[in-house]
Formats: sequence, C-alpha cells, structure tokens
Amino acid sequence: MAKIEEKQPIVAEIKEALDGAKSVVLVDYRGVTVAQDTELRRTTRKENVHYKVYKNTMVKLAIEGTEWSELAKDLEGPTAVAISKEDATAPARVMAEFAKTAKNLELKSGVVEGTYYDKAGIETIATIPSREVLLSRLLGSLQSPITNMARVLNQLAEKKAEA
Repeated sequence: MAKIEEKQPIVAEIKEALDGAKSVVLVDYRGVTVAQDTELRRTTRKENVHYKVYKNTMVKLAIEGTEWSELAKDLEGPTAVAISKEDATAPARVMAEFAKTAKNLELKSGVVEGTYYDKAGIETIATIPSREVLLSRLLGSLQSPITNMARVLNQLAEKKAEA
C-alpha cells in the first residue's frame, strides 16, 4: 500500500505539468553527460519548457485517459519529458537543436496541440520557428510593401512640389 501512496505525488506532479500544455515531447537521454544535461536544463528553462526525467510507469499513470495517452507506447527505456504551456513547437525545437551537439539525445515522439507525432513528425515540427519569429516575419513582409508605397507617394509629392 505504501508504494501507491509514494507514487501519487509524482503522478500528480506530472498531471499538473501537463495541465494546459500545448505540447509534450519524449526524448531518449541515454548517454547524455552530466554537463550536457545541465546545459539542456538551462536551455529549456530559458524557453519556458518543463524538462524532467520521470519513471515511465509514473508517466503512463498520469497520461492514462488523456490527450497524451498515445505517448504510452513510446515509454520504454530511459525517457525524459519536455512540456510547454506557451509555445507548441518549443519542446521539439529545443530538443532537436540540442541533439545536434549532444548526439546521444534522441527524439522519440510527441503530442503537439492534441495530435500525436512519431519521431519523424516531431523532427519536422522542430523545424518550425517560434511564434514570435513567425510573427516578426509576417510583420516584415507586410511592412515592406507599405514602406515602398510611402516612398513612391513621397517622391510623387516632391515632383509635384517642384513643378
């Protein structure tokens, strides 16, 4: 009976981390050094991504019957969980970027805004820029024609004033 009581706070912690999350990514951290793990944790904190290693059985109990339940099939071997409540692509992006330098870190799968993605799908999602980057690109592309039009109108006004 004591075992169940010991598990409940951990399962509750995982459920709380998942509550309101936009995405969850599972990674295999086998072979990641302590220094690399420390750097990864620093990076995830900067990106507001909750990154933690939980026992697979605890995660399975926490995701049972939720939108995250499809992840249960990938909970084998050493698994870390990356969760974001703000940016849906952040966990995949941060983990994939970090995996470029820490070759032992491997993306397993994830759920992004309610849709399950396998390893290939999560790697694709990792290439999507953050919301802020996308908005700044949109703003830049909208601003360019307006700036050009203002310049042309200004030149026309100057020519008319000269005439």
